[in-house]
Amino acid sequence: MIAAGILSSRRFRLWLCLALALVLLPGCAGWRPWKNKEKAALLAQKYGPNANQRIATLRADAKVAQAASGDRQVVFTRDLAQQLLEEHDPRVRGEMLGIAATFDTPASVSILRGSLQDPDVGVRTTACDVWGKRGGAEAVQLLAQRYKTDSELDVRLRAVRMLGQLKDKEAIPVLAKALEDPDPAVQYRAVASLKQVSGRDLGDDVNKWRAWAADPEADKGQWSVAETFRKIF
Repeated sequence: MIAAGILSSRRFRLWLCLALALVLLPGCAGWRPWKNKEKAALLAQKYGPNANQRIATLRADAKVAQAASGDRQVVFTRDLAQQLLEEHDPRVRGEMLGIAATFDTPASVSILRGSLQDPDVGVRTTACDVWGKRGGAEAVQLLAQRYKTDSELDVRLRAVRMLGQLKDKEAIPVLAKALEDPDPAVQYRAVASLKQVSGRDLGDDVNKWRAWAADPEADKGQWSVAETFRKIF
């Protein structure tokens, strides 16, 4: 009898839970704690806004600043730099980096430079992308430095890739150095980047590119003639 009573009690609780779930399902956003706006507000008040909330605020503030005067943008990017120093979540720091890239102020450029040394691999990789799009002599220098000094292969590969995307001949020396890298992946990426920078295609033979990089001007005349005929025919 006792066993039957316990079993009956368990069935009742199970039935009750299922019934409540069916009743509350249409309004689930109101009872699930992670969907409850009031609960989220209380948690934000107690612990501060979460990553998604901070990102949403950053985007809204950035939109206002972008539509404002230059002075307002200076103030916004200064505040952004300060927030970046205090931000512990790499996803939020990556968002800050992306926002900073849309401004042209001393503080925003400082964020772009500093993000190349962020402790998170993903942020450093994104920073390489940003500088690859930004371009200029400083981009060549910073990406070259990132390739030479970063401890993570993914970041070094991205730096070499972005050096090719810049299509700046000043990047040839560092790409030539990358041809000597002990990692075959870096060598392959350096070849692809040299194709972009030089506008030439010597195939995928690393040794051919090493020979070319040693004296890029050596076959200039011969290449010009061959390229002319290729374009004509």
